[in-house]
Amino acid sequence: MDDHLLGWLRTLDEDRLARVLTHRPDALAAPWPRRLDTLAQRLSNGFAVMEALRVLPLPCLQLAEACLVLTRPTAERLAGFLGAPRAEVDRWLDHLYDHALACPSADGEIHLAEAVTRYWSAPLGLGEPLDHYLNSWTISGDTLRALAGNLGLPSHGGKRRTVARVGEALADDGHMAALLRHAPAGAAALLDEFAWHGPVREVDGGRFVTPGTPEKWAADHGLLYRPSWNVAEMPREVALGRRGPGYHPPFTPRAPEVATIPVDPEEVDHLMTLAAPHVVERCAALLDNTSKAPLPLLKTGGVGVREVRRVAKETGCDEDETRLLLEICAVARLLAWDEKSGGLVPTERFDRWRLDEGAARLRVLLSAWWRMERSSLRKIDGRYGTVLGDDQSGAAMARIRHAVLSALLRLPSATAFADRDSLVANVRWHAPLVDRDLLDRCASAVIDESRLLGLVANHALTDLGRALAGLAAKAGGESDDAAPLVEHDPALVEASTRALASVRRSALFGPDLTAVVTGPPSAELAELLDRVAERESRGAASVWRFTTESVRRALDRGYDADELLDELSGVGAVPQPLEYLVHDVARRHGEVTVTTVGCVVQASDPALLAEIAAHRRLSRLGLRLLAPTVLVASADAERTLGVLREAGYAPVPVADTGEIAIRRTRAEEPRNGKLILLPGGQVAELSDAQPSDEPMIAEPVPDPHEHARRLIAESREAGERNGRTWAVIGRMATRLPTAQQSLLGFVVDRGVRAGITLTDGLTATISHGELRNGALDAWCEEAGDYLEFPLAEIVEVKGAY
Repeated sequence: MDDHLLGWLRTLDEDRLARVLTHRPDALAAPWPRRLDTLAQRLSNGFAVMEALRVLPLPCLQLAEACLVLTRPTAERLAGFLGAPRAEVDRWLDHLYDHALACPSADGEIHLAEAVTRYWSAPLGLGEPLDHYLNSWTISGDTLRALAGNLGLPSHGGKRRTVARVGEALADDGHMAALLRHAPAGAAALLDEFAWHGPVREVDGGRFVTPGTPEKWAADHGLLYRPSWNVAEMPREVALGRRGPGYHPPFTPRAPEVATIPVDPEEVDHLMTLAAPHVVERCAALLDNTSKAPLPLLKTGGVGVREVRRVAKETGCDEDETRLLLEICAVARLLAWDEKSGGLVPTERFDRWRLDEGAARLRVLLSAWWRMERSSLRKIDGRYGTVLGDDQSGAAMARIRHAVLSALLRLPSATAFADRDSLVANVRWHAPLVDRDLLDRCASAVIDESRLLGLVANHALTDLGRALAGLAAKAGGESDDAAPLVEHDPALVEASTRALASVRRSALFGPDLTAVVTGPPSAELAELLDRVAERESRGAASVWRFTTESVRRALDRGYDADELLDELSGVGAVPQPLEYLVHDVARRHGEVTVTTVGCVVQASDPALLAEIAAHRRLSRLGLRLLAPTVLVASADAERTLGVLREAGYAPVPVADTGEIAIRRTRAEEPRNGKLILLPGGQVAELSDAQPSDEPMIAEPVPDPHEHARRLIAESREAGERNGRTWAVIGRMATRLPTAQQSLLGFVVDRGVRAGITLTDGLTATISHGELRNGALDAWCEEAGDYLEFPLAEIVEVKGAY
């Protein structure tokens, strides 16, 4: 834990502490901390600090990097070092403070979070401070005295005094200028190379031991140090001296402007209402297609180009749509590999997805795309990557997607970006830690994917895109089974509902056996017409044509003529020619029948087969006599064998080759299931068949202002409670031995995790406890909330690791 951070948090008022809690979502993640020391520990976590650093704009990183170079940085010194107005420096320092990545001490010195200091190995291209080299164990006393003599400094006194003299001399511009007047030729150029293009460079080690060379002169005067034979480094103070008093590190307090053009909001809104229903409709058609013909994978992984083109042709999508929707469906867990079918098939989640209303289905797809860690439409060397194949970009791709849409969100209303390069420059300023090369390659692909999903139209964000762009902090990762924080966001719910409000749920049936939908069809209407007719065109108006083959295809799926006509009449007036066509096809449907046979039973004795066929106990097998020596059963061979043996017969299995196939069978292995802990300490088994991917809605986090007020009040009361923990637990938790009472005290004073058992057998895993009126108020992991446990009823405490 950072002591500077904890001390600063204790000085904050409610509003300022609430700003920290608001800007750091991890601070209020469950279990939300109830003490300032616990909050400080969480805020200084290295991983959390790096996640917070990713969302900061360029000026914050430039200030943090400059702080690492200055010895005791303050706002005033930073402004002078950067050559920037103090107001601009204070403005961006507040950003760092609000994210708890830096904090000021009482005298104004700025302290950075430890993880921030580790981010830059050579801030501003500068090396370690001079003290790092002079206090190294490789520098002997004799070497240090020789260095002082070369610099014209007295060498008496201890090592610390000599180090201080050398440091002051090398940091003094006048002393450095005097040294260079007597330096060998080439020394200034050598030092400039290290100062501007260092601090570490490869060198010829031999020149550092050859008298008269600039390298040996620089090493003898403490201007360069060699950690190894052919590598040299320049101390920070020396490099800053060579850069001169006019040197100011880069500081860009204003974001580059994005070139914009005006756009008609009504046209953007109209294009959104066309694209959004199309996404839901085409996704349903694509998944229906894979349910009939599973998508095989290449040996190297992913879906081949030939399969992508086949699916695109059969579903009426173009290739780009197919690529994008296949990958979105995989991330949304609507599509998954099935070993039995040997390909990608729809999952059980798809069955539930298709029963949801259209807006909910759209949000599932948008949420999956928002956290997807690949770019479907990115081209590498002019070619698309393999669909669902290996993609090395990973989470960086999702961050670029969030950054690009966030940049579009900042544009004024009724405007669109006019220039891709200016948009990318703006993204780099607002998200300087994203992969620059990947951003350059993928920015256009992100825009194209957004356009297909109805998030961008005419290079401007739609209302749907605006709602999604504000959810970068809630996106989640691609491995998450569901992202309810995104899918159930109120703004996104409202935008998705409006995006699908204009869908058409009825069609105009013509006497020429066509159906016309003037506008975007609903997914249900499109599914019905795709089932019965052939789609001929799509766009502002979609046209389907009924044919003998299309109607027969619907009848093949189990519909009869009357049922089909009833469904069609529910979406429009059915003309007489269409009725004639349906009835005519239905009349001829079934002239040839095909029966599925479970197995064949044969015997050389016709009387035996006649007896088996007439046996009342064997009626459940669905036996039929085809010939005197041949029976067919509707049950499969394994079940038929078992039932015949129960009835006293002695059948044997026969392979497809006609040979008797009797095999030894292994003992059935126990089924693998999952053990889950239920409230009350009970254990239950979750079978593989039981759905476990239902989205879980997280408990709402506390309000930042209310929680800040609670933390400040707790901090004031903490001093009064010091020493009370052990006394209260020792007096109230009488069922526990002393060692377990101590462990319970650590739950209160240090927030450690422990497992407890109560008198009624209830078990719970707790942490972050507080003592309240004879009860332990602690975070319960099973309940996902803070609960009260009476101290007198706790019978056992165990460590939880």
